Amino acid sequence: MPVQQIADGVYRLRTLMANVYFVEESDRWVLIDTGVRGYAASIRREAARLFRTRPFAILLTHGHFDRVGNVRTLARRWRVPIYAHPLEIPYLTGRSAYAPPDPSVGGGTLSWLSRFMSRGPINLGQHVQMLPPDGIVPWLEEWQWVPTPGHTPGHVSFYRPSDGVILAGNAVTTTRQESTLDVMTQRQKVWRPPAYFTSDWTSAQRSVERLALLEPHVLAAGHGRPMYGAVMRDQLRDLAINFDRIMPSRGRYVPYPAIADERGVVHLPPRVRLTNGSRATVAIAAVAVGIALVAAARSRSAAS
Repeated sequence: MPVQQIADGVYRLRTLMANVYFVEESDRWVLIDTGVRGYAASIRREAARLFRTRPFAILLTHGHFDRVGNVRTLARRWRVPIYAHPLEIPYLTGRSAYAPPDPSVGGGTLSWLSRFMSRGPINLGQHVQMLPPDGIVPWLEEWQWVPTPGHTPGHVSFYRPSDGVILAGNAVTTTRQESTLDVMTQRQKVWRPPAYFTSDWTSAQRSVERLALLEPHVLAAGHGRPMYGAVMRDQLRDLAINFDRIMPSRGRYVPYPAIADERGVVHLPPRVRLTNGSRATVAIAAVAVGIALVAAARSRSAAS
């Protein structure tokens, strides 16, 4: 899939199931998130088409595997710093793994398979730096970073007040990420963060409320196609108002969250046992996702 312009100076590239964003301002540009591993060459190729120079920085909404899959390769190639929220630093410097996923919530293939997804950590050493305080975004004067924790402890979104563009990471999604069908078809809907990797639902709810209050004109998330205008705002507002009903009713992190601080994860609630049929479901899910991944890889190869 080629890069797509979604707003003035903002471009989206989909890496298998996760979006990355190129953001330009005053002859400078930064990359926000780096997608699923194996797409470094695609990202560099699209960057070369868009810009004459290398980026000034890589900014991370958070440090999950689908955000940092190519971060080390790209940072070394471009020789640029990496920025993240202070509460994400433990997972980016080898100090702590994220809280384990919860396959019992969300339903759908990807929820069942989440137990096999990497929760880190990775070690970027001195290449990673803390985002400046007070919402200041390095190299982007028109943008602010907004704290949107819940999916991870230090999750942030990026917001441009002048035209209401939000790059929301996984604070919300614009497709039901737990559903393989919705992911493959990119069916649009403003939806909660991916349930299987969300470890603090109270904070996640507050983050959705915070984004809804901004009344964006463009909502571009880490998963799903960008959404625009009144329909998107209505759905975002509805998600905020009805979050208690939309979030899982039970699960490992419901009602008690994983506890994390600047050291990383410090306390976990007990694990939830899966149902008797879970092994068969996981096997079927693995086959389905395997077929989907093979098809995506073939499509990618054909387009190269």
